[in-house]
Amino acid sequence: MDASDFRAAVAANPLNTALLDRLGTMGLAQCHLVAGCLFQTVWNRISGNAPDWGIKDYDIFYFDDEDLSWDAEDQVIQRVNSVVRDLPIKVEVKNQARVHLWYRDRFKSDYPQLTSTRAGIDLYLVRCTCVGIDVHTGDLYAPDGFHDLAAGILKINPRNPKPDLFQQKAETYRQRWPWLKISH
Repeated sequence: MDASDFRAAVAANPLNTALLDRLGTMGLAQCHLVAGCLFQTVWNRISGNAPDWGIKDYDIFYFDDEDLSWDAEDQVIQRVNSVVRDLPIKVEVKNQARVHLWYRDRFKSDYPQLTSTRAGIDLYLVRCTCVGIDVHTGDLYAPDGFHDLAAGILKINPRNPKPDLFQQKAETYRQRWPWLKISH
């Protein structure tokens, strides 16, 4: 799989296309469509499933380090929700500049203060899932390429080595796409 194949797979899910179109007009800094809605659409294409099958939510990352308050992030969440209200999906919006403020309480481990949206993408637990599309430029971000994603090989991300959390996450993927392989 190359970047062109990845783009074609992602575009097969009309919900991804709608999000990319709509989010591109909102002016959110470093805004990317990320994670499951992208790589799971690829796995659905390989599996012969409907493009949106098994996708629990659609993740959107942006980066605003000017205001790290929950209120500022909530305002962005509400703006995005108003733009995508008619779509039959759950959308999760996260300001990557403030993840370090709540991560420990939720996941019981430390998280670095990030300097960009892409730094957040870099820290997904499963290496091949570190993918994003910049909603303003259309640029793909896939620091580990697409080989393991297309081959269904789930490896721990060496940039965020958390074996227990990795195993849990990988197993949830294998429950939906049994052909995936966990590689240690």
